[in-house]
Amino acid sequence: MDTTPSTSQVQVKFVTHEAEIAVNPAPILVPSNLKRFGLSQVVNHLLSPTSPIPFDFVIDGSFLRTSLDSYIADNGLTSESIITLEYVRAAVPPKYLSSFEHDDWVSSVSVRPGSEPLILSGAYDGIARVWNLSGEVIGQAAGHTAGIKSSRWTDTNSFVTAGLDRSLRTWTYTPDDAEAIQCVAEYVGHTSTVECIATNSSAQRILSGSADANIGVWSTSINELPPPPADTVPIRSKRRKVSKSTNAAKQYGALGYLRGHDSPVSGVMFTPQDSTVAYSVSWDHTIKTWDLTTLTQVDSRTTQHPLLSICALPQLSQLACGSSARHITLHDPRASASSVSTATLRGHTNAVVALSPSPDNQFQLVSASHDGTVRVWDVRAAHSGNLFTIQRQGRDPKIPATKVFDVEWNSCGIVSGGEDKKIQIDSMPAVEGEQEML
Repeated sequence: MDTTPSTSQVQVKFVTHEAEIAVNPAPILVPSNLKRFGLSQVVNHLLSPTSPIPFDFVIDGSFLRTSLDSYIADNGLTSESIITLEYVRAAVPPKYLSSFEHDDWVSSVSVRPGSEPLILSGAYDGIARVWNLSGEVIGQAAGHTAGIKSSRWTDTNSFVTAGLDRSLRTWTYTPDDAEAIQCVAEYVGHTSTVECIATNSSAQRILSGSADANIGVWSTSINELPPPPADTVPIRSKRRKVSKSTNAAKQYGALGYLRGHDSPVSGVMFTPQDSTVAYSVSWDHTIKTWDLTTLTQVDSRTTQHPLLSICALPQLSQLACGSSARHITLHDPRASASSVSTATLRGHTNAVVALSPSPDNQFQLVSASHDGTVRVWDVRAAHSGNLFTIQRQGRDPKIPATKVFDVEWNSCGIVSGGEDKKIQIDSMPAVEGEQEML
């Protein structure tokens, strides 16, 4: 422990949300000149762990980056005050791992669940690609007549794609097969581009949000689906050349539509706890809650700006929503919530178009933006800005940043895709050793 003499002491309560590293919250006296490193030493002394654990300290929604003396002076407190510090495991900056090159803009990324992850990417050339972690394309899905806007795994052996041609397609993936990817079905019925999709394997359901302001509800079991609408007409991209279709598939209609938005639907998701409930966000400024059993809207919250992305922080009962106003707002979707927004995360300089929660830390998430960056956040310190900013690897600083369209945080790391025609993978290393406390 730091034994540097101090001219004064202050009472501090150390608290944490992590039960396995909790200490007695009773106030103790510590030197008031301590900063993060010294405070981290104090907590380690109280815990006596096998190896030192580096900590950050949150107070009033911000990370403590000064001494306790400075905090007391800046906030008009006295040495008689009792200061409550929430300690959290310190995060280590992301490290770049690799990039995979595409022929066109990468609109979406999705990592296959399970012990053998594969990366699925959708691109504006109308092709979805399956990659191994060595950067090899081990399968291609060509069938859309215009660019793909969203792609998601439905389980370990199948995935769904959707895009500018107003359709969704489901595909099977068979490893070690000469024709590894086959189109199972084409889902039609939207009257404008499909902007986003969400999947739930246990319920065998797919949600699709469209620029026609509707949300389609589909089944991965084609026996449940009705025939397609009689007036379905596919469209072809006029803006860019797409690959010729190699997978003709039978068309099906939706189980039903969720109607209530009056502008393009930009984000959809199943609730983590209940596959019969869904959330959506839209350019119409609203967050809506849906009952998928009755296909009805059960709640609507209006925000100040158009919303472009959504993800859940389930253990906190929070939704994070990215906006066209360059920030992320946190919302409590429960009917008993007294306010629409509970916190705002600021730092991006352009629209926030994709969000993904940490697989390991209930308080952290990652965002992708048209400002060309991916940013890591900790909601416990909402006032401190983002923890880390991930730039596109190899970008020429003299050239304006290219847009990032999608991001997913999973066991592989932080996987993102964008206008630079690349999938980029960055790791989030575990904290190791006392040297990381500095």
